[in-house]
Amino acid sequence: MEHHHEGLAADLERLLETATSRRQSLRWLLSGMAALPLAGCGGGGSIGSVDVSAAASSVGSTGSTGSTGASCAIIPEETGGPYPGDGTNSNGSGIANALTLAGIVRSDICTSVAPGSATAQGIPLTIKVQLVNVSASCASVAGAAVYLWHCDRDGNYSMYASGLTKENYLRGVQEADTNGVVSFTTIFPGCYAGRMPHVHFEVFPTLAKAASAAGRIKTSQFTFPMATLNEVYADSSYAASSRNLASISYATDNVFSDGTALQMGAVSGNASTDYTVSLVVGVSL
Repeated sequence: MEHHHEGLAADLERLLETATSRRQSLRWLLSGMAALPLAGCGGGGSIGSVDVSAAASSVGSTGSTGSTGASCAIIPEETGGPYPGDGTNSNGSGIANALTLAGIVRSDICTSVAPGSATAQGIPLTIKVQLVNVSASCASVAGAAVYLWHCDRDGNYSMYASGLTKENYLRGVQEADTNGVVSFTTIFPGCYAGRMPHVHFEVFPTLAKAASAAGRIKTSQFTFPMATLNEVYADSSYAASSRNLASISYATDNVFSDGTALQMGAVSGNASTDYTVSLVVGVSL
């Protein structure tokens, strides 16, 4: 039996009806997916926890150190932009809401869930976000949830761009594990005119609350070290991104111009295999 139109609430109900706990079920699912070859993305890192203290001094293949774990502070509130896909606006043919799609709770976000079927192409990227509660000495926030989305390598957003309104790739929801970590297998986003490359996300206090944008407690964005961007965009498939990046900077970006200290991911890996970006996100609960 298919459940393509029942949405996140139905997904949660079916998970809770299993003999194991919801969290055990999700951990089993994610660990199984991490062991499988990734179609379309060409690979991806395994799912695990972010070591906050180690991440503060981690250095990517480009030699750039990210801000992950460098301090315990609330991440800045930022715009969700014009393409959130969380039910708060329209794509021209109706309300665009990925949160109601069956299957949107997932780790691998490269391929659309029904009614879409397309797979985003690009250099593989694993995104790891650790949620910490600034109001509780930055303790890990187990059981919270993150809805994350970004553009494809051509700078287009699923659910909005021409020819992509039925697609929903590069969007997904994850529940934080016992370490407060969510992990997404995706592709490195492109750079479109006027913005530094970035990833959007919304934080929800629980997975159940992620069924509606009204339940979000934080909306923000993060970016990548310039050396990593130059390395990725040297690939010919990102040629347009390379040109767009040359005409923008963190200082002139309308989101990051006030600083990136809490929004700069720590990157490891390289273009010949894949990348991992990690970020500690402080929220107040």
